[in-house]
Amino acid sequence: MSSKNLTSDAIQLLKDLIEIPSFSSEEHHTAKRIEEWFNVNDIPFNRHQNNIWAVNRYFNASKPTLLLNSHHDTVKPNNGYTKDPFKAQVESGKLYGLGSNDAGGCLVSLMATFTHFYAQKDLNYNLVIVASAEEESSGKAGLNSMLSIIPKVDVAIVGEPTLMQLAVAEKGLVVFDAVIKGTPGHAAHPNSDNAIYNAIKVLEWFKGYEFEKTSDSLGPVKLTVTQINAGKQHNAIPAGVELVVDVRVNDQYSNSEITDILQKSAPCDSIIPRSLRLNSSSIPLEHPLVQAGIEIGRETYGSPTLSDQSVLSCPSLKLGPGDSTRSHTANEFIYISEIEEGIALYIQLLTKIL
Repeated sequence: MSSKNLTSDAIQLLKDLIEIPSFSSEEHHTAKRIEEWFNVNDIPFNRHQNNIWAVNRYFNASKPTLLLNSHHDTVKPNNGYTKDPFKAQVESGKLYGLGSNDAGGCLVSLMATFTHFYAQKDLNYNLVIVASAEEESSGKAGLNSMLSIIPKVDVAIVGEPTLMQLAVAEKGLVVFDAVIKGTPGHAAHPNSDNAIYNAIKVLEWFKGYEFEKTSDSLGPVKLTVTQINAGKQHNAIPAGVELVVDVRVNDQYSNSEITDILQKSAPCDSIIPRSLRLNSSSIPLEHPLVQAGIEIGRETYGSPTLSDQSVLSCPSLKLGPGDSTRSHTANEFIYISEIEEGIALYIQLLTKIL
């Protein structure tokens, strides 16, 4: 199939996906539409839950393997939509619809790219593509569930909207539940151990705390208190205050190290991580994939947002059409030209290393 036909078919696929609701863990209908793409292009594929995957025709276990991955689940539409989030509408070169930018444009561009290379002989790398589920919810049935099923991956391209620039590093995430205790009592009586007042100095500590190590590509670790909960009625002093702390981890720390530091230093009664599995990720600048991207005029940067890179242990590059700032916004859209450019640049990039 010509690149022109691949591109037009990929755009139609995205329009179809937009019109099929696919909230995290509810992606079975979009998975079926993705299966149709592989069937039409005579590419054998496999399905595990709502994840669809395939390998190139001349897969050779003695060669390193390059993973192409993006997701087909979406968040739920917010209340700011003035357009139907499940209707693919093209206006002034923009394709509107839920999931168009995050990450439907990336997914269909990678599927077109995989199809372009699928039947080529004597590639330097094997190719495996995974159209994955549950990325938006960091669910257990997403890409992480596929890593023991697909061939061992040596390097990966994760499709997320980066304006087709090279995100060579990505921050990890640890969410903590913290508790500040006090003495419960009646609001009418004196109490020098009010948990809510005790929380003031703890909040000030979190506001001012800075981790020592800064990353060249990702900058400092970012710590943010995002939720607070205390009390059930106006006349009762609560026994404790609960905080949720969001920590975006650079590549200078492991999630375990961040946990150790906060558990030793934070002036609260307890601080417990919900999970340590969403790690920071990166790829060396000297990696052939990065160098090939630089050669075709792409710039490198560090990404503050989380993606399925966090579950990969191999070097990985985040790269895709669309703009991250449009993700999860009302009236989400991607430019048709961004998909056209994305497919062309993916093919140009891989041609240099394959």
